[in-house]
Amino acid sequence: MAKEIERKFLVINDKWKENIISESVLKQGYVANQKNATVRVRIAKGVPHLNIKSATTGITRAEYEYEIPLTDAEQILDEIAEQPFIDKTRYKVRCGAHIWDLDLFAGANKGLIMAEIELEDESERFERPDWAGEEVSGDARYYNSCLVKKPFSTW
Repeated sequence: MAKEIERKFLVINDKWKENIISESVLKQGYVANQKNATVRVRIAKGVPHLNIKSATTGITRAEYEYEIPLTDAEQILDEIAEQPFIDKTRYKVRCGAHIWDLDLFAGANKGLIMAEIELEDESERFERPDWAGEEVSGDARYYNSCLVKKPFSTW
C-alpha cells in the first residue's frame, strides 16, 4: 500500500520566494468526495493523474496515483468533477534537507497560502522554515477535498 505522510502549515510571509525550485499551475477536481476516501483528477504541467486517497489518520493516509490520458482527464473535469475546481499555483521550495510544496490558491480559495511537507515517517525531523506559521495538518477545513465544498472565501 502506498502511504502519504504529510504535514500542512499556513504561510505567514514571503520569505519562501528566496528558495523556489519550480512553479506549476494545477487544476484539480473531485469525482468522489466521501468521508472514507476521495478520488480526484489533477492536471499539472500538462500531465494528468487520477488520485485516490483514504481518510487521514493523524498525518498519514493511503494514496494511489496513476497517470491517465489528457483527453480523459479534461472530460472528467468538464463533465463529472465537483465544482468549483481547486485552482492553485504550486511552488517547490527548498528548506534544509526537504523540498516543500507551497500552494497559492486562486478562484474561490484565493487568499489561502499553504505549505506541506511529505515525510518518510511520522516522527521524521525536519527544519521548519520561518515562513511556516500555524500547523493545520489536523484541521479538515484545509483539506483540498473540503475546500471544494466550503471554499476559503466563504469562511
